[in-house]
This record gives sequence, structure tokens and C-alpha cells, in this order.
Amino acid sequence: MHMKKLVLFFVATIALTGCRILNPSRMLKTPKNYQYADIKDSMKTLEYSISANDIIEFRLYSNDGFKLTDVTSAPITTTQQNVNQGVLQYPVDIEGYSKLPVLGRTLLKGMTIRQAEKQLEEKYSLYYIKPFIMIKVVSRRVIVFPGEFGASKVIPLDHENTTPFEALALAGGIAIDGKAYEIKLIRRKPDKTEVFHIDLSTINGLNEGNIVLQANDVIYVENRLRVTSAVVNELAPFFTVLSSVLVIYELGLLIK
Repeated sequence: MHMKKLVLFFVATIALTGCRILNPSRMLKTPKNYQYADIKDSMKTLEYSISANDIIEFRLYSNDGFKLTDVTSAPITTTQQNVNQGVLQYPVDIEGYSKLPVLGRTLLKGMTIRQAEKQLEEKYSLYYIKPFIMIKVVSRRVIVFPGEFGASKVIPLDHENTTPFEALALAGGIAIDGKAYEIKLIRRKPDKTEVFHIDLSTINGLNEGNIVLQANDVIYVENRLRVTSAVVNELAPFFTVLSSVLVIYELGLLIK
């Protein structure tokens, strides 16, 4: 009777620690019945919004861009000059402001590219005739975990409206051990972190896969459990102890 209890104890111990032993590299686990954010609300955002810590390329032309003479092409500071491309770059600080020529600190955070360009054209119209603004965010990127142990990629968002479909494609697709029906999109905001659940295993997931990614989003594909030699090595001490106890118990019965 005592031996049965002992065996049950070892089995229960392995079961309780099984997640950590069998899948120790698993990340970003959500508890049971976790309340995911409503992805439909974020799908209303069809364009990228400028965020804190973004770096933007900024060009200002006069006369609606006639002859495309960039009036900001002269270097302002060494730190703002992109030596390789000869293009001025301006960071957006943690409060969402960027220090621009003539205007100084200007709030850009939360605006789409088109909204920022329109607002700046209005502001610069006080100083230039029919100003024409061009803005490009050059620092945007997302992190993709495609569902393979030890695999991850940082994907630059070269296009304004990159979707999870595109990011996963750039990362090489979902790994063979990845669960297409268990994908988390993690988005950090100043006041909270939102976690969205995406199911791309069926055609119904097309809409979810077309949400516009924002800078520093994390796409995490759950991976399925695969027992490997490394896992067997992790469990070996448990079975060694259990077999030793069983041998001692059997010897005790023989002595009696």
C-alpha cells in the first residue's frame, strides 16, 4: 500500500512539474480563461500611428514640392545627419514630441503619417509658401517567434500597413511545430499591455491576420510539445530514483 502511494507521489510530481520539464523554453503563457483584448477594436486602425521612440525621416519642400528643393537639406547637427543616405532623421521622444526645424518640439505621437504631414504643412505655411511635407518612419520593427524552439526574428516594418501575415511570411512562415490556431499578438501601450488572440488555422482568420502592426509588437506562435532526447534526460533522474526505491522495496519483501 505504501509503495502504491510512493509511485503515485512520483507520478503526481512529474505531472505538476511537467510543463516546465517537458517544455521549459515556452514563453508568454496565459492562464486558463485569460481575457484577450478585442481584436476588432484594433482592426479599426488601418494605418500606422507614430509612436514614442520612433525615428522619422522628415523632408520639407516649398511651392507644393515644385522642383522638389528640400529646404531642410542643410545639416542641423551631427547626430541628426544620416551620413550614409544624406537624409536628416529626427527621434520622437518618450512624450511623443520631435524637435523639428523652425517649429521646435512638435507633438506627433498618435498621428498617422498622413495626419502628421497635413498638420505640419499647416504649421509650416506660416514660414513657407505652400509647404509640402514628406515623412517616413524608419525605426519600426516587430519581433516574431514563429513556433520553433530557439527561433525568433526581428522584422523591420518597411511598409506603412504591414500585417501579421506579412510579418510571419518575412520570418519564414509558421514553423512545423507551431500552432496556427494559437497565435498571440502582444502590444505594449504607455498605460497597459494588450494581448490579442489570432487563429490563422482556418479561412475565418483572414480578418484577424490583416490587423495593422504597430512598432514593437510581438507575434508569438505557440509551439506543440515534442518529446526529445533532452526531455528524456530531464526526466531520467525521476525514474532513476523511482526504480531505486522499487528495488529496495522488493529486497525488503524478499528478506521478510
